Amino acid sequence: MELFGSDIDWRRVIRHIARVTRHREAEDLAHVAVVRTLERGGCDIANPEAFLVKAAVNQAWDEHRRAQHPAAPIPFDPATYFLRDPRPLPDEALEAQQRLARVREGLKELSPRAREIFLMHRFDGLKYAEIAERLAISVSAVEKHVARAMQFLAQWTEGY
Repeated sequence: MELFGSDIDWRRVIRHIARVTRHREAEDLAHVAVVRTLERGGCDIANPEAFLVKAAVNQAWDEHRRAQHPAAPIPFDPATYFLRDPRPLPDEALEAQQRLARVREGLKELSPRAREIFLMHRFDGLKYAEIAERLAISVSAVEKHVARAMQFLAQWTEGY
């Protein structure tokens, strides 16, 4: 990569930054140094590698000093000032209630066996093998009942 008019040995620059700063994020420091230099229109630098190392070292020192200062300003995060109520909005709650009522209606339309198996799986949290063992049927039969029930309920609630 060519920067400031000469080729730079990036591995050597990053190793040097890591050695001088003992900073684990030497690549990040090098990147910040390059970006800041380019933002300021840095060109025609006599020794770009030394310049970047020095800029990265200065960046590491600045970060260290900021972190050590007892009155270090906390970065502004607008999200902390706009607290969101975790509860759903009234219209979202109404829609959810309507969907739930529709699902209840759909459950009544299922065969008793399919409804029982579906509720055991989805609401009681039982695995297919557990349901099959309790009802003395095959796991495949349980899978088919759950799949049919889910497909029916998906179609039943479509548009809600």
